[in-house]
Amino acid sequence: MALPVYATLPQRVWHYTYLAVCAVVLFFLVAPLIVVIPLSFSKSPFLHFTPEFLRLDPEAFSLRWYRQMIGDCSAPDITTVCSDRWKDGARNSLFIAICATFLATTLGTLASLALSRVYTPFRKTLMAIMISPLIVPLIITASGLFMFFAKFQLVATFTGMILAHTVLGIPFVVITVTATLISFDHNLTRAASGLGGTPFYNFFKIQMPLITPGVISGALFAFITSFDEVVVVLFIGSQNQITLPRQMWSGIRQEISPTILSVATILVILSIVLLTTVELLRRRSERLRGIRPG
Repeated sequence: MALPVYATLPQRVWHYTYLAVCAVVLFFLVAPLIVVIPLSFSKSPFLHFTPEFLRLDPEAFSLRWYRQMIGDCSAPDITTVCSDRWKDGARNSLFIAICATFLATTLGTLASLALSRVYTPFRKTLMAIMISPLIVPLIITASGLFMFFAKFQLVATFTGMILAHTVLGIPFVVITVTATLISFDHNLTRAASGLGGTPFYNFFKIQMPLITPGVISGALFAFITSFDEVVVVLFIGSQNQITLPRQMWSGIRQEISPTILSVATILVILSIVLLTTVELLRRRSERLRGIRPG
């Protein structure tokens, strides 16, 4: 946003100082990501820029770490431990994230529909309980889930991990869907009911299309939260339920391999895609509500 012509000198100084501070903070946040991506294409087994790499020598670039990530151990120059654990971890993370996202989206949407109604008893208390996993330190949540699941023999099982990730994803769905329902005109459903529409029909044909951007946004946040979770996995999971974040954590402890950088690059790209999708859905939601996207 440009400054108006009548802005005074102190106002101009503050404006450009503010922009400079924002640029420095943005660079501080983005710089580690910028370093990780090119290093993932380095041929060197060490985490540093070699002189050949800085000279952009084609011999210094390689996809060996991406091949090693998918379990391709046929390269003759592999000097680090190569196994299928990265591929197995990615498959387990994807399976757990999809299942947890489905449960969190379903339960979170139903809870939001109830919490958005003014006559729901103890509405504020229930809302605080639903979003408590965002407030309570994660290690305390993981400890509580471990002790609770141990009574039902759900520890070291995929079912236990899916349920645990569902608990972590529900708050994101509740917050986004509830925020969407605040601006929803309930006169639409009342009019549909007056014309003979059933509650089931009114929800899927009238209400759901208008709150779909909020539901999808919450589902995306729940997915990335589950896919990137490591603390709960350490408590609930076992060696048979290895996930991608846990494999990265184990790799950093045991052997710092550039394969971690290739996985981190893919996760960065995935996060950018998901955040872009969320922003597009936000703009679509504003257009549906008659608000000009900002």
